[in-house]
Amino acid sequence: MSFNHREIEKKWQTYWLDNKTFKTDTTSSKKKFYALDMFPYPSGAGLHVGHPEGYTATDIISRMKRMQGYEVLHPMGWDAFGLPAEQYALDTGNSPAEFTKKNIATFKRQIQELGFSYDWDREISTTDPEYYKWTQWIFTKLYEKGLAYVDEVPVNWCPALGTVLANEEVIDGLSERGGHPVIRKPMKQWVLKITAYADRLLEDLEELDWPESIKDMQRNWIGRSEGANITFSVHDEKETFTVFTTRPDTLFGATYAVLAPEHPLVKKIVTTEQRAAVDAYLKEIQTKSDLDRTDLAKEKTGVFTGAYAINPVSKEKMPIWIADYVLMSYGTGAIMAVPAHDERDYEFATKFKIPIVEVVKGGDISKEPYIGDGEHVNSDFLNGLGKEAAITKMLEWLEDKGIGTRKVTYRLHDWLFSRQRYWGEPIPIIHWEDGTMTTVPEEELPLTLPEMTNIKPSGTGESPLANSDWVHVTDPKTGKKGRRETNTMPQWAGSCWYYLRFIDPKNNDHLVDPELLKKWLPIDLYIGGAEHAVLHLLYARFWHKFLYDLGVVPTKEPFQKLFNQGMILGEGNEKMSKSKGNVVNPDDIVATHGADTLRLYEMFMGPLDASVAWSTKGLDGARRFLDRVWRLFMDEEGSLATKIIDEETKELEKVYHETVKKVTEDYENLHFNTAISQMMVFINEGYKVDKISKQYVEGFVKLLSPIAPHIAEEIWQQLGHKETIAYETWPKFDSEKLVEDEVEIVLQVLGKVRDRINVPKDSTKDELEKLALENETIQEWIAGKTVRKVIVVPGKLVNIVAN
Repeated sequence: MSFNHREIEKKWQTYWLDNKTFKTDTTSSKKKFYALDMFPYPSGAGLHVGHPEGYTATDIISRMKRMQGYEVLHPMGWDAFGLPAEQYALDTGNSPAEFTKKNIATFKRQIQELGFSYDWDREISTTDPEYYKWTQWIFTKLYEKGLAYVDEVPVNWCPALGTVLANEEVIDGLSERGGHPVIRKPMKQWVLKITAYADRLLEDLEELDWPESIKDMQRNWIGRSEGANITFSVHDEKETFTVFTTRPDTLFGATYAVLAPEHPLVKKIVTTEQRAAVDAYLKEIQTKSDLDRTDLAKEKTGVFTGAYAINPVSKEKMPIWIADYVLMSYGTGAIMAVPAHDERDYEFATKFKIPIVEVVKGGDISKEPYIGDGEHVNSDFLNGLGKEAAITKMLEWLEDKGIGTRKVTYRLHDWLFSRQRYWGEPIPIIHWEDGTMTTVPEEELPLTLPEMTNIKPSGTGESPLANSDWVHVTDPKTGKKGRRETNTMPQWAGSCWYYLRFIDPKNNDHLVDPELLKKWLPIDLYIGGAEHAVLHLLYARFWHKFLYDLGVVPTKEPFQKLFNQGMILGEGNEKMSKSKGNVVNPDDIVATHGADTLRLYEMFMGPLDASVAWSTKGLDGARRFLDRVWRLFMDEEGSLATKIIDEETKELEKVYHETVKKVTEDYENLHFNTAISQMMVFINEGYKVDKISKQYVEGFVKLLSPIAPHIAEEIWQQLGHKETIAYETWPKFDSEKLVEDEVEIVLQVLGKVRDRINVPKDSTKDELEKLALENETIQEWIAGKTVRKVIVVPGKLVNIVAN
């Protein structure tokens, strides 16, 4: 008989919601545990089976911690602003707000049907004005501290759509929507000065319990480099340009320079003979994204400007080229090229027949660049020196001559923060007719989005908000006229700080109560996909550090422990997608197999951080295990099985304590698949005995409840308990019960294993010898032979020498 998952799961989900079973008391004196999921974007497609994997993991830990006596904060909300809802609204004529509201309702229903122990009284949505009031408040503080500013930056502009597009909306130089040409052009945008926190974002990674791979991704993204800024003069011109290099010691090997096509110097120095070629090249690269331009695998392209720079140490003339692999937005927008010792420069120089000069000994530059360390050659006063000594000496020389300075640079750029979209948080800035700019007063926040029926792009590069009367304001005190900022914030904004609001979601007077922040920060466990490894986590850490500097939050970092779950692939080991038709809908699995089965299966598929293919057979196996649990403990009528007795039984004593120990340790280490394996061992042993102690059944059901809470609640109730299992005491193991009473002894004849027997662990030598000689298998091997000697190693083996 199997358990009726539809009836039982609905029963307990209703109970939990009606009784607010998982409501967090943030003022409790208990030890705290804050478990957080990367909250979802509520798309029109609803949940897919990848979502529950991470959610189940945090739920298991949350449920265990409650039973271990912790006050647990386990919230859920919605990252609901952003492009998909706006795109849907443009395509269908529907309101993005209504579309988002409908999607949230679907996601919430699906999540509740999976039995996650969220405190729904703390639910938040980034689109709620009472939430984004505080997103806007944080922005105003960034602005007041000089960390939010307007700058002219290159953007993806689509003339046909009349709007700026995000990088992910541009495919091969065309708009994802409509396939229209997209060009790069400079436009005024809001930018956040994340670079001011670059060093702290790097240094504080060391204190975090994060996967090392994620830390490395953040280090590489920030990209701190120590080197020098070197000034180059343009031959026969009064112009100069600056390059940054981490290898000033190779300056004698610099044989050409490259400027970014957008570099302002290009127009000034290009010769008449080369102007047509330069103009053609500039037009050609207009449609390329930064990603395309810096692709290491692509063939290098460029054009000679006709101008030359002077190498400041060798005094040689160096041709100045422009090439799309140099970006104006990175470094100084200019590089010195040392082709003998850089792969990209070598490829470029070889293609365009530019001289290659060896300055570091060690390779064969006729075949490939040498990028290792070695003795300097062809370098005048650096000859014979190694890398570090040569760098130091060259820096001293450059500074002495006044043409170079020591410099630390970062790959990290300031954060482009504005979007030309309607469906986002309004930026609380007013531009006045006299050219000044002010923030919306704090008491007037939130600055809410106006309801608009036409949210098509304005065609001017502004957001659709420019088409609304909302944009016009008049200062009530002076009568001065102004315009509201029409750009909106990116989707990242609301997700930068949502974890804070969960602690105190209804507070109208403060971002969060300071005393509650002291209690609940930092987050103890944060689980989500590795795709958010850099941007979301970096942006959230930046905002948190800024709030720390303001004295708003008491910790330097928000997320103490981070874990990235793996990806659930389709049955053919391919990524799930609608186009492949291999997407699995969790609603279907809940209907056929039950939520507990889905939770159990996703935790049993493999290690939590592994990418594993979906298997219907594996899903069926998970359901069979739960049916075995049910049949072992329950009879045909759905009542407690008669084999469960109040008295203590010895048969399962050892395996029970082993199970408590292993499951507890495995849960703590997020090794859920091996914890489930151990629970399967216990159930298998349970079927071999006639009677099971009720104490062991209760302990086992507690262990199972974090993974399969519905079936566990039902069995717990049948065991005679009136209250939910959610706050029962977590079982403990007795280490003395784990000690083996018996040991396995190997029986050998002439050194070859012939049998094995289990004996009491304190058996004497004489007893072991007697047991070995009386063993039927051994008697067959020594029949007709004379036993010359019996060697006994207590606890291990008996070897009989006979011939």
